[in-house]
Amino acid sequence: MAYALPDLPYDYNALEPYIDEQTMRIHHDKHHNTYVTNLNKAVEGYPDLAAKRIDDLLANLEIIPGDVRLAIRNHGGGHANHALFWTCMASPGNGGGGEPTGELAQAIESSFGNFATFKETFIKAATTQFGSGWAWLSLDQHGKLHVGSTGNQDTPLSHDHKPLLCLDVWEHAYYLKYQNRRPEFVAAWWNVVNWPAVAERYAQGNT
Repeated sequence: MAYALPDLPYDYNALEPYIDEQTMRIHHDKHHNTYVTNLNKAVEGYPDLAAKRIDDLLANLEIIPGDVRLAIRNHGGGHANHALFWTCMASPGNGGGGEPTGELAQAIESSFGNFATFKETFIKAATTQFGSGWAWLSLDQHGKLHVGSTGNQDTPLSHDHKPLLCLDVWEHAYYLKYQNRRPEFVAAWWNVVNWPAVAERYAQGNT
């Protein structure tokens, strides 16, 4: 297999009470695994594509043959987005929640004025995304931070942006616990954001 389902970096119940164990099991073991399975099917017969990092494929969709481009965009995006999403979170007792510090905090303040305004902007992107999709904090080629959303499994990688932080707002990410109350899920999620991991990606992308 060219691509594999990554292990969660914590136990399934580590994000309780904000994200429940059953949702994490279904989300990771079923939904993410299906994206990986279908991505591997898409690259069968294309060893040159299978040898590339999924981020590189998504950043260069134009190089992918037309007969598999949509499948790689959808299932490859699903794999890459979820792989990043798991690392964007940590248990409240092990680094999750709070606010960023250091260079990332300074960059957020420079780009958005202050953390509160950034958070408000991100929440709006997450709650107003129509249908399934994602909210993002990303870094452009000039070192500027951006907040936005994408539909389905699209990713900032396809627009020359480096994803730093993402929130899955597909219903399967929250429906068991929050039903149709997406804003409640978004509000709770801030308690498990792994800011040290986001800061590390920012530092790597800014070098």
